[in-house]
Amino acid sequence: MADRPSARAALSLVTDTFSELPYPERHSAPDGPLGWSGYDEARARAAARTGETESVVCGVADVDGTRAVLVAFEFGFLGGSLGEGTGDRLEAAYAHAIAHRLPLVSLVATGGSRMQEGMLALTQLQRVARASARAREARLPQIAALRDPTTGGGWATLGAGADVVLALPGAQVGFAGSRVRPPDADPAAYTAEAQVAAGAADALVPPEELRAALGRWLRLLTRPSSDPPPPPHALGAVDLPATGWDAVSRARAPHRPRAAAYLDAYFTSRVRLSGDRCGGADPGGMLCGFGDHEGRTVAYAAQTGTATRPAGYRTAARLIRLADRLGIPVLTLVDTPGAANDAQAERQGAGAAIADLFAAVAAARTPLTTLVVGEGGSGGALALAAPGNTWATPDSYFSVIAPELAAAILKRPPTEVEATADALRIRPQDLVELGVVRGVVGSEGTQAAGSR
Repeated sequence: MADRPSARAALSLVTDTFSELPYPERHSAPDGPLGWSGYDEARARAAARTGETESVVCGVADVDGTRAVLVAFEFGFLGGSLGEGTGDRLEAAYAHAIAHRLPLVSLVATGGSRMQEGMLALTQLQRVARASARAREARLPQIAALRDPTTGGGWATLGAGADVVLALPGAQVGFAGSRVRPPDADPAAYTAEAQVAAGAADALVPPEELRAALGRWLRLLTRPSSDPPPPPHALGAVDLPATGWDAVSRARAPHRPRAAAYLDAYFTSRVRLSGDRCGGADPGGMLCGFGDHEGRTVAYAAQTGTATRPAGYRTAARLIRLADRLGIPVLTLVDTPGAANDAQAERQGAGAAIADLFAAVAAARTPLTTLVVGEGGSGGALALAAPGNTWATPDSYFSVIAPELAAAILKRPPTEVEATADALRIRPQDLVELGVVRGVVGSEGTQAAGSR
């Protein structure tokens, strides 16, 4: 416990302007609501050791230029556990954030609920969940920074329930604390690194970088906009393909610019959202996050040219719903030969994940813009496309199915694949004429619109 930074030390890592909020007064019975023998003495010792009277410290501060409500757990006070007094403070912090339209940042370090208060302690999780839900309804971002340890109900509410979850390297993170796990449990599964790999946390952030990281996230998530983002300029070929197969060949060319190049050119800076919060991540197939484009925030979900995994679709749906709630416009980049269709993808719920992304796009009230930058392979690509505001680059195509597979389904010989590509009308200019895309973007930002 001695080597774990206190709540005040954690706050000093991220701000120099912390102003503590007034706390609700609670008059508890001797030794607490259960009359737990020695509870008052334990609290007195914790207070003497830490200088705090509860396991959380709440206040308002500027974090690298953005005003926010901060909640910091004091692990030295009864293991950072949640009791009724903790719930009072957390509920008051959320209420202040809502009343003053401020984002909320939680610096979490907790062992769970306070046993000396029994079920009354456990029900504080419901209070926190209700307060968090009210903040979501108010369209306020919530960010968690996971310190060591983050376990139990604190992880399952303020931690995992945040919009963005950052974690300090090496922190113990998991619902089960070290004393209640199965004896044969792999300790590596209960780490910040494992939670990022499993899609439950977004990124590892060293303590010395936490202030800057929180500052970037807070700035980006607190700048709503009602204008649709413009499509990026084309980075590859500028001339239109002559045939359908020419379009396919150019889209599949290994040297063609991919999502990372487009994102780097479009944003002056960006932060990444990672993981589907269901146990999976697809870092190689779907890039999601928020970036700064010409002074305003734009969210992005970009396929990377590989077959998209179910976790990738769920992460994109998570991104779009968060951006929609915060009023932030979204840019999507389509580039996939199609959804992953192996047995593992089916076991991971490929169909349900794609359906959920279709639903997120369809329900979004925030403006969405899509650019097809490479392969547009069937429904696995269309799920990411904005209806009525999709554009294409000259070195892309969009097809109901790959020409080779279309020929096979239609029982055509391999020699008919190129002719099938033409018949499918998958070139960018064909898509404009069909009304599937609005236009073809050029390298200078020009947009060649076609007839409907």
